[in-house]
Amino acid sequence: MSDSKKNFFEDVYEVVKLIPEGRVTSYGAIASYLGSKGSARMVGWALIASQPFTAIPAHRVVNRVGMLTGKQHFEASNAMQERLEQEGVKVVNDQVVEFEKLFWDPAKELL
Repeated sequence: MSDSKKNFFEDVYEVVKLIPEGRVTSYGAIASYLGSKGSARMVGWALIASQPFTAIPAHRVVNRVGMLTGKQHFEASNAMQERLEQEGVKVVNDQVVEFEKLFWDPAKELL
């Protein structure tokens, strides 16, 4: 893995650690905040690589409309939903309910 990719992954992890419990953000919002608009997929790859690290709350990152598109990368297919629901986030049919209300935008929150 190149140093630039490794550093990007580490930057992603630092942002994800700041997402408050009970809130969610998107892959694209993280990429944009890190100055890599259009690199949402790379944020996803970083989160897949983070799975061994329990300190990184990857379950709080969903797609741009609130879908649990990364759920297949967790230890069980329902683990992402269960973790969100433990934090008070309601999920129906793999969709975060009240996504707009719960959305945490790092560009606004981390001024």
